[in-house]
Amino acid sequence: MTDNAHQRPEFRNINAFNDLPSYRLPPAGWVSILHRVSGALMFVLLPFIIWLFDKSVSSEISFAKFKAAYNGGIGWYPGWFISLVTLALIWAYLHHLIAGLRHLYMDATHSVSKEFGRSSAIFTLVTSIGLTVLLGAKLFGLY
Repeated sequence: MTDNAHQRPEFRNINAFNDLPSYRLPPAGWVSILHRVSGALMFVLLPFIIWLFDKSVSSEISFAKFKAAYNGGIGWYPGWFISLVTLALIWAYLHHLIAGLRHLYMDATHSVSKEFGRSSAIFTLVTSIGLTVLLGAKLFGLY
Protein backbone atom coordinates (compact mmCIF):
# COMPACT_ATOMS: atom_id res chain seq x y z
CA MET A 1 0.00 0.00 0.00
CA THR A 2 1.12 3.50 -0.72
CA ASP A 3 1.14 6.40 1.66
CA ASN A 4 -1.53 8.18 -0.41
CA ALA A 5 -4.14 5.51 0.35
CA HIS A 6 -3.88 6.13 4.09
CA GLN A 7 -3.26 9.85 3.99
CA ARG A 8 -5.60 11.59 6.38
CA PRO A 9 -7.26 14.88 5.47
CA GLU A 10 -5.51 17.97 6.68
CA PHE A 11 -7.57 20.29 8.87
CA ARG A 12 -6.64 23.88 9.40
CA ASN A 13 -8.08 26.86 11.18
CA ILE A 14 -10.14 29.10 8.96
CA ASN A 15 -9.54 32.79 8.60
CA ALA A 16 -12.95 34.43 8.88
CA PHE A 17 -11.92 37.41 6.76
CA ASN A 18 -10.50 35.32 3.90
CA ASP A 19 -12.54 32.09 3.91
CA LEU A 20 -16.08 33.07 4.92
CA PRO A 21 -16.76 35.71 2.22
CA SER A 22 -15.95 33.16 -0.50
CA TYR A 23 -18.10 30.38 1.02
CA ARG A 24 -21.44 29.93 -0.73
CA LEU A 25 -24.15 28.71 1.61
CA PRO A 26 -26.87 26.67 -0.17
CA PRO A 27 -30.49 27.93 -0.04
CA ALA A 28 -31.40 25.26 2.54
CA GLY A 29 -28.65 26.62 4.79
CA TRP A 30 -30.02 30.15 4.49
CA VAL A 31 -33.53 28.93 5.31
CA SER A 32 -32.22 27.06 8.34
CA ILE A 33 -30.34 30.08 9.68
CA LEU A 34 -33.23 32.46 8.97
CA HIS A 35 -35.65 30.04 10.66
CA ARG A 36 -33.63 30.42 13.86
CA VAL A 37 -33.32 34.19 13.41
CA SER A 38 -37.07 34.59 12.84
CA GLY A 39 -37.86 32.51 15.92
CA ALA A 40 -35.50 34.61 18.04
CA LEU A 41 -36.96 37.83 16.61
CA MET A 42 -40.50 36.75 17.46
CA PHE A 43 -39.38 35.89 20.99
CA VAL A 44 -37.59 39.20 21.50
CA LEU A 45 -40.55 41.17 20.12
CA LEU A 46 -43.10 39.32 22.27
CA PRO A 47 -43.71 42.35 24.55
CA PHE A 48 -44.37 44.45 21.42
CA ILE A 49 -46.80 41.79 20.13
CA ILE A 50 -48.67 41.79 23.44
CA TRP A 51 -48.82 45.60 23.37
CA LEU A 52 -50.14 45.53 19.78
CA PHE A 53 -52.85 43.06 20.67
CA ASP A 54 -53.84 44.85 23.87
CA LYS A 55 -54.10 48.28 22.24
CA SER A 56 -55.94 47.01 19.19
CA VAL A 57 -58.78 45.18 21.00
CA SER A 58 -59.24 46.81 24.43
CA SER A 59 -61.44 49.78 23.51
CA GLU A 60 -62.06 52.39 20.85
CA ILE A 61 -59.82 54.83 22.71
CA SER A 62 -56.93 52.37 22.94
CA PHE A 63 -57.38 51.54 19.24
CA ALA A 64 -57.10 55.26 18.45
CA LYS A 65 -53.82 55.32 20.45
CA PHE A 66 -52.73 52.23 18.51
CA LYS A 67 -53.33 54.00 15.18
CA ALA A 68 -51.67 57.18 16.46
CA ALA A 69 -48.52 55.21 17.32
CA TYR A 70 -48.14 54.27 13.66
CA ASN A 71 -48.83 57.82 12.47
CA GLY A 72 -47.03 59.93 15.07
CA GLY A 73 -44.81 57.51 16.91
CA ILE A 74 -44.34 56.61 20.57
CA GLY A 75 -42.02 58.72 22.71
CA TRP A 76 -38.62 58.81 21.01
CA TYR A 77 -39.61 56.36 18.28
CA PRO A 78 -41.14 57.84 15.11
CA GLY A 79 -44.10 56.20 13.38
CA TRP A 80 -42.01 54.89 10.49
CA PHE A 81 -39.78 53.04 13.00
CA ILE A 82 -42.83 51.39 14.61
CA SER A 83 -43.97 50.35 11.12
CA LEU A 84 -40.49 48.99 10.34
CA VAL A 85 -40.45 46.90 13.53
CA THR A 86 -43.92 45.62 12.64
CA LEU A 87 -42.68 44.74 9.15
CA ALA A 88 -39.77 42.79 10.68
CA LEU A 89 -42.28 40.96 12.84
CA ILE A 90 -44.45 40.18 9.80
CA TRP A 91 -41.43 38.75 7.98
CA ALA A 92 -40.37 36.73 11.03
CA TYR A 93 -43.83 35.20 11.40
CA LEU A 94 -44.23 34.39 7.70
CA HIS A 95 -40.74 32.95 7.29
CA HIS A 96 -40.97 30.91 10.48
CA LEU A 97 -44.39 29.56 9.48
CA ILE A 98 -43.42 28.61 5.92
CA ALA A 99 -40.04 27.14 6.95
CA GLY A 100 -41.75 25.19 9.74
CA LEU A 101 -44.32 23.78 7.30
CA ARG A 102 -41.44 22.85 4.99
CA HIS A 103 -39.76 20.92 7.79
CA LEU A 104 -43.01 19.20 8.77
CA TYR A 105 -43.66 18.19 5.16
CA MET A 106 -40.13 16.83 4.80
CA ASP A 107 -40.53 14.87 8.04
CA ALA A 108 -43.93 13.48 7.11
CA THR A 109 -43.04 12.43 3.55
CA HIS A 110 -39.37 11.59 4.07
CA SER A 111 -38.54 13.99 1.20
CA VAL A 112 -34.93 14.44 2.08
CA SER A 113 -33.24 14.75 -1.27
CA LYS A 114 -30.82 17.43 -2.32
CA GLU A 115 -33.11 18.57 -5.15
CA PHE A 116 -36.20 18.84 -2.95
CA GLY A 117 -34.24 20.61 -0.23
CA ARG A 118 -33.02 23.21 -2.72
CA SER A 119 -36.37 23.76 -4.44
CA SER A 120 -38.37 23.93 -1.20
CA ALA A 121 -35.81 26.31 0.32
CA ILE A 122 -36.09 28.64 -2.68
CA PHE A 123 -39.89 28.42 -2.46
CA THR A 124 -39.71 29.31 1.25
CA LEU A 125 -37.46 32.31 0.67
CA VAL A 126 -39.42 33.66 -2.30
CA THR A 127 -42.83 33.15 -0.68
CA SER A 128 -41.92 34.69 2.68
CA ILE A 129 -40.22 37.70 1.09
CA GLY A 130 -43.03 38.14 -1.47
CA LEU A 131 -45.76 38.06 1.17
CA THR A 132 -43.74 40.41 3.37
CA VAL A 133 -43.42 42.92 0.51
CA LEU A 134 -47.15 42.65 -0.17
CA LEU A 135 -48.12 43.16 3.48
CA GLY A 136 -45.44 45.83 3.91
CA ALA A 137 -46.94 47.81 1.04
CA LYS A 138 -50.27 47.70 2.87
CA LEU A 139 -48.62 48.60 6.19
CA PHE A 140 -46.91 51.67 4.69
CA GLY A 141 -50.11 52.75 2.93
CA LEU A 142 -49.17 52.04 -0.68
CA TYR A 143 -52.62 50.55 -1.33
